[in-house]
Amino acid sequence: MIYVISYDIESDRMRTKLAKLLEGYGVRIQYSVFECSLTEQRFKKLYREILKLTTEDCPGSVRFYAICRNCENRIVTIGKPMNELAEHRKEIIIV
Repeated sequence: MIYVISYDIESDRMRTKLAKLLEGYGVRIQYSVFECSLTEQRFKKLYREILKLTTEDCPGSVRFYAICRNCENRIVTIGKPMNELAEHRKEIIIV
């Protein structure tokens, strides 16, 4: 399943840590938005890691949007996608 993960974190330090963590799971599509193709197990692992990383005293939020496989083909982009995202999408094979 594809997840779009966005964040709005006040702390520069926390924002940097979160971005580095998400880069290990997916592709940055905008400054604070990532697209990740994850199994349920990898999603749970990432979710736990984000919970550990963020704390109640860290103002901000992280949002997860699940995009089902049927809806994945309906993603529309206006403009030129980032090179890394374009390469990432070429690797997706739907059978």
